[in-house]
Amino acid sequence: MERRRYKQLRTARPDDIPQTIKRVFAYMFKNKWQTALVFLCIMISSLANVASSYFFKPIINDYVVPFIGQDNPDLTNFAYMLVVMALIYLVGVVSTYAYKRMMSVISTGVLAQIRYDLFNRLQDLPIRYYDTHTHGQIMSFFTNDTDTMRQMIADTFPQFISSIVTIVGSFTMMAILSPVLMIITLGMLAVMLFITITLGKRSRENFKIIQRAAADLNGYSEEMISGQKVIKVFSYEDNIKAGFYDIAEEMRVAGTKANSFANMLMPIMGNLSYIAYAITAAVGAVMTINGSFDVGSLASFLLYSRQFSAPIGQLSQQFNYVMMALAGAERVFRLLDTDKEVDEGNVTLVNAIENEDGSLTETEERTGIWAWKDPENGNALTRVRGDVRFENVIFGYEEGKTVLNDVSFYAKPGQKIALVGSTGAGKTTITNLINRFYDVPDGKIRYDGININRIKKADLRRSLGMVLQDTNLFAGTVMDNIRYGRLDATDEEVIAAAKLANADSFITMLPDGYQTMLTSNGANLSQGQRQLLNIARAAVASPPVLILDEATSSIDTRTEHLIEAGMDEIMKGRTVFIIAHRLSTVRNSDAILVLEKGEIIERGDHKTLLDLKGRYYKLYTGAAELD
Repeated sequence: MERRRYKQLRTARPDDIPQTIKRVFAYMFKNKWQTALVFLCIMISSLANVASSYFFKPIINDYVVPFIGQDNPDLTNFAYMLVVMALIYLVGVVSTYAYKRMMSVISTGVLAQIRYDLFNRLQDLPIRYYDTHTHGQIMSFFTNDTDTMRQMIADTFPQFISSIVTIVGSFTMMAILSPVLMIITLGMLAVMLFITITLGKRSRENFKIIQRAAADLNGYSEEMISGQKVIKVFSYEDNIKAGFYDIAEEMRVAGTKANSFANMLMPIMGNLSYIAYAITAAVGAVMTINGSFDVGSLASFLLYSRQFSAPIGQLSQQFNYVMMALAGAERVFRLLDTDKEVDEGNVTLVNAIENEDGSLTETEERTGIWAWKDPENGNALTRVRGDVRFENVIFGYEEGKTVLNDVSFYAKPGQKIALVGSTGAGKTTITNLINRFYDVPDGKIRYDGININRIKKADLRRSLGMVLQDTNLFAGTVMDNIRYGRLDATDEEVIAAAKLANADSFITMLPDGYQTMLTSNGANLSQGQRQLLNIARAAVASPPVLILDEATSSIDTRTEHLIEAGMDEIMKGRTVFIIAHRLSTVRNSDAILVLEKGEIIERGDHKTLLDLKGRYYKLYTGAAELD
């Protein structure tokens, strides 16, 4: 089951290697001066290597061959030529050292920038993306996929530039020395390139499978490790072992194929280069014996033939790293190209003060009075009252599957609206739409008479406080986690919010009180304590509208009674939406909406619905099940 689900999460896309390489280079060229200096050093290093090989021709022809058989030859000029060669080599060595050091800095910076961009893009993606990708798969972009690019940027890029310069320089010098021998070398080069391209095509798909399987493996492992309690309760260990084996086996098979093809290249290229060298040497020797070539030129040409074929062998050695890096880069850029969350709203939420005549004036200070600022109405201010209305809303998460079907209801300012019904009836979907986690394709949602599509998402969500069933606490102190509801809240306001939620009593019992550090999503707290902090977080935000999605489901009955008074204080004067399976918690709601299969089938207060003896009556008396 798990294996099929992870296969469904994958996405396929045709290879676009040139575009991928272009985008990687675009990151590198953000450091223009450093990259230009690296390029210059590579040029100097490569040209020094090419120039030094030519010196063998004059050294052999002018200072070795003429002195054969002489008793006391004058080696002054010979020594001078050796010194010149040594200086050229020294310049090349220094240049090589310089560009390698700089490439280490550049590659580290590029990977850091890619991770910055990935994280920033994740903040801009819609909730839908997180609903369809596991945490482990998303983390794989930051770790495995990004790390594969390190060697390609630090080693392969400079090696490629160096190879181009070396090949062009060696080709030019070989053409000058002997066009005949150059043709033989080019023939062997064509064979080597053909083999490289052929094996490259065979291995590229397998490297892409490796990267996808690595992401699947991360996602699967993260999910199964976090769900160990459930796995052990249901004795599901053997099943998840089988699922893990399937993913790991696919990764192993793909890795074997990919590395087999890639590892073939180096020995094949090496042997072909030796064959080419032997053929060139044999033909050159015959030409020298016939008098159409000289010994010095042959020595230089043979050096150039090695320089000409060596870059291909060196690049083939890094071939598997390059293919894996490109596969990882494609996945990274696919995420960076994912469409951002669309926000065309222009109505903003501002603080306001009320004038004597009842009009509102915008202010920077937090006054407790919120207002909508509408640029299409001359920046007029409308007080936030919390009037929320659904008008014929139709919505589905997937095309062809409707979750809400022509839903219409209203929540007047200050009303407490309860949403009850079976699992999957659409209760949480309604709150997701109010937050604009998803936009409605049909119908309208109005907030104080304004279509919520016209309200900026950040401002809309700032006006809404949410207490979810699943608590999320971050690494930091207890006070920091409560203050997450409003970052400018003072310590006194944080403590007041905790007291309001009845969280202060257990917080003061912690080792360091409000300064106690929380890690691993508050693993050192009970589930109920974590939820109390979640409620305190909403209290310190003090929003006009409050959404409670099973807010007390993780709290025992005694604790629930303790915080009821505090919750009443939090909800006082605010429009509140409550989703609850415990129907005892919604009895004092102003209106209870009973949903079934995406439709509102009953509406009324607790007494009215009981008198109807309909669906709510059956749920309340236990004649029907919520799930």
